[in-house]
Amino acid sequence: MPPPQAPASPPPAPLPQGTVGQLQDSGSVQQQLLGPVKELTWKYPEMPVEPTSPPVQFQLREPVSVSSVAATCDENMVHVQVKKDLFGSGELIRASDISLGGCGVTGEDSVAQLLYFQSYLQACGSQMTNDTLVYSFSLTYLPTAASNTSAPIVRTSGAVIGIECHYLRLHNVSSNALQPAWIPYAATKIAQELLVFSLKLMTDDWQFERPSNVYYMGDLIHFEASVKQYNHVPLRVFVDSCQVTPYPYAASAPSYLFIQNHGCLVDSKLTGSSSRFLPRTQDFKLQFQLEAFRFQQGDTGSVCLYITCVLKATAAASPTDAEHKACSFVGQKWAGAGGEDQLCSCCDGTCGSRKARDLTSVSGIKITRFNPLLLVLFPDSIWEKEVSVGPVFIRD
Repeated sequence: MPPPQAPASPPPAPLPQGTVGQLQDSGSVQQQLLGPVKELTWKYPEMPVEPTSPPVQFQLREPVSVSSVAATCDENMVHVQVKKDLFGSGELIRASDISLGGCGVTGEDSVAQLLYFQSYLQACGSQMTNDTLVYSFSLTYLPTAASNTSAPIVRTSGAVIGIECHYLRLHNVSSNALQPAWIPYAATKIAQELLVFSLKLMTDDWQFERPSNVYYMGDLIHFEASVKQYNHVPLRVFVDSCQVTPYPYAASAPSYLFIQNHGCLVDSKLTGSSSRFLPRTQDFKLQFQLEAFRFQQGDTGSVCLYITCVLKATAAASPTDAEHKACSFVGQKWAGAGGEDQLCSCCDGTCGSRKARDLTSVSGIKITRFNPLLLVLFPDSIWEKEVSVGPVFIRD
C-alpha cells in the first residue's frame, strides 16, 4: 500500500500593490534584461492623400443668342451674310473690324445694313477635318477701341463665330490621324518632395476649384495661389509676377504683365478695372481677381488666354519687405493684402532687384529632398516656381 502523499502547498499570496517582489531565479532576471528588441517602424513621412472635393454646383451663364449671321455652301465656295447690328443692340459694327479667317468684307449693302463675305473652301484660314469633308471657318469681329493707356487690351464686346461646310466623301481616303493640340486649362508645378506650389481657378464664392474655364467679358476671374505645407514649418506665399498671353508660351506676343514689380497688381491702375488682391487670411494661400479681357491686336482673333505667374515662398515668420508683398491699387492708392501698405509705395517706381533662389537651391546648397531643417538653418531662404493656367476662354 503506497504511503500517503503530503498535501499540496497553497499558491503564494499576491503581493500588495506597490510592493516589489523578490525574484528567486537569477536566470529569469537575465532573460528579462536580454529579451527580444522591438524592430524600428519609423519611416520618412509620406505625402498625405488630399481629400476628395465635394461636387460643385456650378452653372455657366449663357448669353442670349442673336441670329445675325447666315452662311451658304456651294460646290467650291462659302458665302456669308452678316447683319451690321451683330448683337441686336442697335449698334452697327464697322466693316474694317470683322473678317472671315483673316479675309475682309467682299460686299456691303448700306440699305439693308448687311456685310457679305465670299471665299473658296480652301482659302481664308479654313481647316478640313473628320471622315466627311468639313471645311471650318472663323468669322471674327475685333472691335477697335480708343485707349489712353499702354495696356494692349480691350474690354468692349467682340465675337468669334464658327462656320462649317459639310460634304460627303466620294471615295475612301487615307489620312494621318489628327493629334490633339489642347492643353489642360489648369497646370500645377510640383516642387521637390513635399513642397507643392499651385495656381487654380476658383468659383465666385472662393469655396471650390472652378469646373469651367469659360468666362464672359466683364466677369471676374478668381485665382488662388498656394504652397502646400506638410511636414515643415509654415510658409508664406507671394505672387511675384503674372502675365497673360494668347498662346501657351510665356515668351509669346502680345503679352500683358498685370502683376509686376514684386507683387504690384497694376491692372486696376492702368485700366480702371476691379482687379485686386483679396485680404490675406492664411499665410500659405493668396487670392486675387482679374477682370476678364481680350487682346486688342493680333490677326487670329483668339479668345484664349494663358496666365503664367511666378510664385515665391518664404518662412511665415520672416518679415515682409519690398520684394515680398501683395499690393492692389484701390481708391486711388496702393494697399497691401496683409496690411503692409507702407511696402506698396514703391509700386510706382522700382521695388528692389534681389534675385530669388530656385526650389532646388537653398543658399548655394543643392538638395534632392526637402528638409524642414533647411528653414531653420536658412530662415531667409526663398523658394520660387513658375506656374500656369490655361487656356481660359473669354466670350461675349
